[in-house]
Amino acid sequence: MDLLHLLNPKALLIAALIFIPFERLTALHGDQKILRKHWQNDVLTFMINKVLINLCLIATFGLFLGTLTGLIPVSVREFVLEQPLWLQVIEIILISDTCYYLTHRAFHEVPVLWKFHSIHHSVEEMDWLAAYRIHPLDQTVAKIASLLPIFVLGYSGGAILIYAFIFQWQTILIHSNTRLSFGPLRWIVASPQFHHWHHANKPEAYNTNYAAQVPLIDWLFGTLYMPGKKLPEKYGIDDDIPRYYHQQFVYPFLKSSGTDTQPEAGAAAERAGSQ
Repeated sequence: MDLLHLLNPKALLIAALIFIPFERLTALHGDQKILRKHWQNDVLTFMINKVLINLCLIATFGLFLGTLTGLIPVSVREFVLEQPLWLQVIEIILISDTCYYLTHRAFHEVPVLWKFHSIHHSVEEMDWLAAYRIHPLDQTVAKIASLLPIFVLGYSGGAILIYAFIFQWQTILIHSNTRLSFGPLRWIVASPQFHHWHHANKPEAYNTNYAAQVPLIDWLFGTLYMPGKKLPEKYGIDDDIPRYYHQQFVYPFLKSSGTDTQPEAGAAAERAGSQ
């Protein structure tokens, strides 16, 4: 196995060449620096996570894909494969994003899972690179939940590649420091506004906007929050998250100090108690 292929530094370079000038032209927070706080750690996180996550995905799919595929009737897989490519892509987006929504929500509302996901929410300055600050176990679980059903159902390789391309670039875009508006489409396609509110350090925005691509899924589950054309001014969480990659990696496994505020789960409990 080619380690350099797993690291794929070209992908990071291409994203930088596209999004750094894009953010300068459409900056939401114009005073934010290109090399903002902790950017080096996020680059390192991308490089290391790329290896760890890919290895975990290869192992998981190798162990379970064949068994799970055998549970699906051949007629179902044939029906899926015979559909037009465009329809397959739409179905993949809806199925995978629903699975992602449920997994993402669990990582916010289950305390032990929140410790892993809090790494991603420790970002205080949103930009394209913020998409990569995430604990490898968090992203591995999310990818397995999103992708395994697609492969099991037998969607074509072409449709899966198109979906993966859309997902990758949309993920970077919705984290980016841009004022770009999707207009009426923001209710259908996840936009920077939609996801920036998910990262907002503001009580009314906690436990909202879990979907990665389709805001309508949040609307169906009652977790959509997009107040007009407003955008948040403050991001991050109040938890004391360590700065460096090796510290962030072990952080979820350490015994809680009792100082973690865990605003997401706390807000959920408070909202549930008021109903």
